[in-house]
Amino acid sequence: MEHRDIEVFLALAEELHFGRTAERLRVSQARVSQSVKTMERRIGARLFDRTSRRVSLTPIGRGLEADIRPAYRQLLAGIERAVAAGRGVEGTLRLAFEAPAVANLISDVTGAFRARHPGCEVDISEAPFEDPLATLRSGEADLAVVLLPVADSAITTGPVVHTEPMVLAVASGHPFARREFVTLEDLGRDTVLRAAHPPPAYWREPPEPWTTPAGVPVTRGRAYRTFQELLLVIGAREGICPLAAHAAEYFARPGIAFVPFRDAPPAQWGVMWRSAGETALVKAFATTAAELRP
Repeated sequence: MEHRDIEVFLALAEELHFGRTAERLRVSQARVSQSVKTMERRIGARLFDRTSRRVSLTPIGRGLEADIRPAYRQLLAGIERAVAAGRGVEGTLRLAFEAPAVANLISDVTGAFRARHPGCEVDISEAPFEDPLATLRSGEADLAVVLLPVADSAITTGPVVHTEPMVLAVASGHPFARREFVTLEDLGRDTVLRAAHPPPAYWREPPEPWTTPAGVPVTRGRAYRTFQELLLVIGAREGICPLAAHAAEYFARPGIAFVPFRDAPPAQWGVMWRSAGETALVKAFATTAAELRP
């Protein structure tokens, strides 16, 4: 099988959408369809079920993806290491973090990158709280580690580097503070505060008003421009706020309790870079991260 056909198959297995796959690989939808048909002819079975509304893997397609994806990653990683060695990857990699504590939580990744590329320096900075991708878009940072999801055609989403549970930050005198856990339904019982991120298009789809899984409206409070300001108003009992679990350790303070969620999906942090700004340094870091966080 051709390398490009395998690349198309694995991308389509993730996207489950011919248009998004074509855009991601910068090819036409016809090229994606042709690659899939070529692989299906060689294998002798359908790999995808396709209708006008959805694309899904067949059982054979799921088995093929599970078998070849790890090997494909190893192949790409080996090529990246060879290219890096041949080019002598060096220079300064500017790495911004939406949550500074995550820099500590993925120190093994940055440490491994430094060990592999001793000629490189890693310059770590804090991304703006109100717009975590600002320094990436402006070119002040080469990479950013931010909370997923990100859906921006100018930004490439790299590997997930950290996954953690969610907690609910409440005032220590709040009734929730006495609980062992909270649920998503509890968000309908108080004002939910938030950061003042500018709303990208992919954040505008939830219904107005936001609701709990059972359909109870969620009251959204005002947005705050700094994390310290957000914690201040939580402690003053002006509202509650879901946060990634590391906040309980890194931002513990009198007056605030961090209560675990029982049913919230985990928070995931991923590596991002400008698609037009992809360099050997950026790719080398992404390769290291993918190998350590498969």
